[in-house]
Amino acid sequence: MTPGPAPSFPGDFLWGAATASYQIEGAGTADGRSESIWDTFSRMPGKVLHGHDGSTACDHYHRYPDDVALMRELNLTAYRFSLAWTRILPDGRTLNRPGLDFYSRLVDELLGAGVTPWLTLYHWDLPQALEDAGGWPERDTALRFVDYAAAVHDALGDRVHYWTTLNEPWCSAFLGYAAGVHAPGRTEPQAALRAAHHLLLGHGLATQELRRRDPSLSLGLTLNFTDTQPLDPASERDQDAARRLDGLANRFFVEPVTLGAYPQDVLADLGDLWPQDLVQDGDLEVISTPIDVLGVNYYATQAVTAGCPPERAPLAAAQARRHDLPSPSVGSEHVAVVRRGIPVSDMGWEISADGLSDLLLRLHKDYTGPLGVRLTVTENGAAMDDVPDATGYVEDRDRVDYLDRHLRAVHEALARGADVNGYFVWSLLDNFEWAWGYTKRFGIVRVDYDTQRRTPKASARWYADVAGSGLIRSRNGAGVTAE
Repeated sequence: MTPGPAPSFPGDFLWGAATASYQIEGAGTADGRSESIWDTFSRMPGKVLHGHDGSTACDHYHRYPDDVALMRELNLTAYRFSLAWTRILPDGRTLNRPGLDFYSRLVDELLGAGVTPWLTLYHWDLPQALEDAGGWPERDTALRFVDYAAAVHDALGDRVHYWTTLNEPWCSAFLGYAAGVHAPGRTEPQAALRAAHHLLLGHGLATQELRRRDPSLSLGLTLNFTDTQPLDPASERDQDAARRLDGLANRFFVEPVTLGAYPQDVLADLGDLWPQDLVQDGDLEVISTPIDVLGVNYYATQAVTAGCPPERAPLAAAQARRHDLPSPSVGSEHVAVVRRGIPVSDMGWEISADGLSDLLLRLHKDYTGPLGVRLTVTENGAAMDDVPDATGYVEDRDRVDYLDRHLRAVHEALARGADVNGYFVWSLLDNFEWAWGYTKRFGIVRVDYDTQRRTPKASARWYADVAGSGLIRSRNGAGVTAE
């Protein structure tokens, strides 16, 4: 996409940054917090690069006032953050008031700075106590999630308008329970499918409970999408390969929420892996409880071909997509992901801003537009090979270029009719990047993990200019002073 004249965004467009609790908070044993599945997973030999963990991370738990002040300096109008279930209900059932009070203080700090809090209830850090009882493959976990949502609403419902139930249930279910490369590290395909269904059921039940409590709330969930194209558009086999991967990765989650049914072609692809006793009467009606916002996480595009041996299990697709994986070459049955020689991020993910505009238009046309559901880009960003100077400053022009092109893609989708109300860059801070530990940096603010010093990068200066003006004026941006 060739950058054009300065696009102008609507005056009420939300300009934000996003983080996740386990990736930034640290304070692993503070104020009654219990262990999550990521604490346990990080101790498993070979699961996280260099044996890193989130016990300290960015120490946001203690430094949140300074981080909120930085948000204000960067002209952010919204901040998307997740809550640690382990702080609020450490055993998954019993309220821990000190842990909940932390988020109350954070919300007050945000509101005092003029930053709208956008709360995500679940970003992958299930209490280990609930995993010990079976985790997401057990239906009871969905019920415990509703109790958790209610406890959070009791404390924050008077001040928080935007609520996201789940972040990327695809990763929680398939990377965590099928591929074993995310917590809890299980490799059980049927358990992964059960987890996926119960995550969606928990979303629906929590949405119903929150809606009952306050009909004025803005409710939704966030799904991760990858633009998947056939390597050879003229090949019927490659077209079917793209259908398979798009089905399991994208449609499997968005269609139950918006259309009230799992895609039949995906269930046919899964065959005997699909547990026949999984979906109970009324489940899909609960899962398709009306939402207000669909969060869209987008990072990359990919091309697929019918080149994978048939003995590959369908859920091995979890090893081909999205987060933190060393090998991009494993795919669904008869499917392989193929590199095309286009630019990639430091994660090895192919960069294509056009894929974001195409995705937003597709979602609006096929799913959200007819329901009056708005779209929000809840994550978009890139890990780059940042090189700091002697002061810690990073001249990350590659990330500026990435953000510039993707924001122009959002503007193009808006101009063509997609109802998009905001954009959250991933991420505010360099942080614990899951199975990659601290080796990958997505932040627009550099974190020196030895000193915890925050230094806004060139991308932060650029994004602050866009957020402050509502215009993409150039790839230079206004200055932001490092603290």
